Amino acid sequence: MPAFIPPHRPALRGRASRRALLAATALLSLPASALAEDATVALPVVSVQAGPGGSLTVPSAAEARAAIELTPGGVEVVTDDAWTNTRATTVKDMLDFVPGVFAQPKWGEDTRLSIRGSGISRSSHLRGIQLFQDGIPLSSVDGGGDFQEIDPTAFQYVEVFKGANGYQFGANALGGAINFVTFTGRDADPAVVRVDAGSFGFYRFQASAGGAQGAFDGFVTGSWITQDGYRKHSSGENTRGSANFGIQVNDNVETRFYLNATNVNQEIPGAVSKTVALNSPQTAAPGNVLLNYQRNIESVRLANKTTVVLSDTTKLDAGVFYTNKDLNHPIFQVLNYNYEEYGAFTRLVDERTIGGFNNRLVAGINYGTGTTDAKRYINNAGNAGALAYFSNDAATNTTYYVEDNFYLTPTFSLVGAFQFLNATLDRTGFYNAKSGGNEYNLFLPKAGFVFEPAAGAQVYGNVSRSGEVPTFSELTNFVDPIIGNLQAQTATTIEIGTRGRQPNFTWDVSLYRSWVENELQCQDPGNTLGLTCTVVNLGSTIHQGLEAGFGVAVLKDLFTAGPVTDQVWLNVAYTYSDFYFNNDPVWGNNRLPGIPPHYLRAELLYKHPSGFYAGPNVEWVPVAYYVDDANTLDSSPYALLNFRAGYDRGKGPSIYLDARNLLNVNYIASANVTARASANQALFEPGNGRSVTVGTRFAF
Repeated sequence: MPAFIPPHRPALRGRASRRALLAATALLSLPASALAEDATVALPVVSVQAGPGGSLTVPSAAEARAAIELTPGGVEVVTDDAWTNTRATTVKDMLDFVPGVFAQPKWGEDTRLSIRGSGISRSSHLRGIQLFQDGIPLSSVDGGGDFQEIDPTAFQYVEVFKGANGYQFGANALGGAINFVTFTGRDADPAVVRVDAGSFGFYRFQASAGGAQGAFDGFVTGSWITQDGYRKHSSGENTRGSANFGIQVNDNVETRFYLNATNVNQEIPGAVSKTVALNSPQTAAPGNVLLNYQRNIESVRLANKTTVVLSDTTKLDAGVFYTNKDLNHPIFQVLNYNYEEYGAFTRLVDERTIGGFNNRLVAGINYGTGTTDAKRYINNAGNAGALAYFSNDAATNTTYYVEDNFYLTPTFSLVGAFQFLNATLDRTGFYNAKSGGNEYNLFLPKAGFVFEPAAGAQVYGNVSRSGEVPTFSELTNFVDPIIGNLQAQTATTIEIGTRGRQPNFTWDVSLYRSWVENELQCQDPGNTLGLTCTVVNLGSTIHQGLEAGFGVAVLKDLFTAGPVTDQVWLNVAYTYSDFYFNNDPVWGNNRLPGIPPHYLRAELLYKHPSGFYAGPNVEWVPVAYYVDDANTLDSSPYALLNFRAGYDRGKGPSIYLDARNLLNVNYIASANVTARASANQALFEPGNGRSVTVGTRFAF
């Protein structure tokens, strides 16, 4: 969990109603009934109106936190304080202290990400978690995704909805949803310049500018990163830029236009055997070097989001998006894919009193469609040879969703929700590709509750259904390229937990159990052809676990006294994952491969009011995990000691030092999975050795 930020009363517009004032008290973690003559009108949610100088289309972090805590399940808001003064280049750097999130670096900016066991077998790309930017769908239309286009320096906070808790955005996957929220000209620093340099030939330059003038605001940021990489054949260079421009037509209408552009050139070192990973971790897979494996991306994304406050109780978001991406991807063949996708979305939020009871309704539609011009060529040392495959893939995805919070009392709400998903995938084969298509229809209900037994404390629970359809890459068997007959993965999940925020203590604990059917598993073929994995449906599996995070001020007033004091803050995120086959006819009750049963992140950080901070942190996997269904081959436990220090007053100059893996431990960061592994099968991705990065940032 992020370090505690003392709550404060936000300023409200002069025309703000008594209802908006009551809503603002939610940010103080006080019962709204404390200010209400009639407790039934004290709806403990953020107002549908923006604060003074704020944006209607992009809520502040405080508004986002107040709204997300209406969710009857595990959720988190992580602000950029968690990653700004670090080497942060990946999603792992942004979310590593969120319990339940398991993120491990692979190469460059790529990350293997899993929430509650989503996509634990994916050796490349993303599955089982849906991505959004400012509430606008960001994942590919077929359900897949990538991280190399996400620049941590462009975002002010991230919302994490674990499991089926992303219903309010139309997310339906087992792992939930992640919403990356950008700066706007109304909340960004007028200008920022940043320079970083570190181990393994790492250099970054980043600059941004933002501002507002009357009804108009704008924010522009760009970054350039180059690095040699820790392992051989892992160098990369990327340039990423993003911008958004908002227009407040009046107090009740705002429209915002978005532009994202990315150019990534990245070598891929590949997986190696366990022996090589632990004894010669800088070694690249021979086949990756021979065929010059790379992932090179050029992409442009355009989007619009318009927010209209229809009344004091109702707000409507609507918008469109368009993406054009070229992928040049030498692997076992040279993949030249062009993706062109577009879509639209709308989301209604209505907060009112019904029959004397408070009610909050969220309803929306997400629609996306697109095509992929997929060509593959013989790989001649990374260069395209003769055409080997050609198809045109078309996907369409429509989600209808409704979620309602009904307050039986000012501190107890019942939550009901459902989604309906229709997804179609069609392939037209032109060369060495067979034509075909699949259609999936899923109805996914949910019920839960949120109870506030005391100020700043909540108890929640839910029962939900989730569902995921196969992506195009999963429907394709590369040896015999056809549209496969994979079933959609579905799950029923029960969850109970508690969260809270006090001046010197924060906590977030969830227990969950998911009964998963037709789990999609990506199995390494175990051959020397360099082929990607083959995806199969498993039978019945169980995902259950504990997600526990807390932060506590263990020491205060060490060297300063007064209203703002120095302190030592302990931040802990622990994830327990108990995933196994459920009486499978082949694998019995074996453990599911690909994720450690225990994962711990902890940091002890001294913070001084002057802006100085310093402290160690650890990453600990105390028990190895299996990498095959047969449970014959496992990874290796590890513990990493890290340290960071710096100076940051918000404005003006700041400087940081980020030292990782100080003991230079050889360890396995990520692994591919397979059905039955051989002892020397190349399934393991070594983690980085000792590194030191320093950076400076000047905010005007």
